[in-house]
Amino acid sequence: MKVKELAAFDLKSCSPDTDLATAAKIMWDCDCGVVPVMNEDRKVVGMVTDRDICIAAATRAARPSDIQVRDVMSGDVAACRADDDIHTALKTMKERRVRRLPVLDREQQLAGIISMNDLVMRAECRAGADVPGETFLDTLKAICAHTREAVPA
Repeated sequence: MKVKELAAFDLKSCSPDTDLATAAKIMWDCDCGVVPVMNEDRKVVGMVTDRDICIAAATRAARPSDIQVRDVMSGDVAACRADDDIHTALKTMKERRVRRLPVLDREQQLAGIISMNDLVMRAECRAGADVPGETFLDTLKAICAHTREAVPA
């Protein structure tokens, strides 16, 4: 199975200059937890998540409308292509510990996004499954593993 068979291609994006309140509104309107951040050439330069926005809003002495996406986005973006096999996308998600990957076209511009939500609906524990359940579960375990010990409350 190819990424293009599961990915979402009707999505919104923002620029690094977008404020966090606007990025959060995009997420609310589109019922998503991430917005790709693009430059003027439609190249993905970052990803901003709902978690990025919440942490920034809670830890900075500024309103979300006064904080730019560039200040909180993840800039080291892992991506895939629409013609990639699902196994390739899962491997990238596992290695990079990300729940979502931008899908790039031949010109390396944003075409869509694939998420763990897209994949879970097709994951099956049977031989020949489009999204092998064991591979999906291994990927999810890697993504969810704690990177540091929790600090007691």
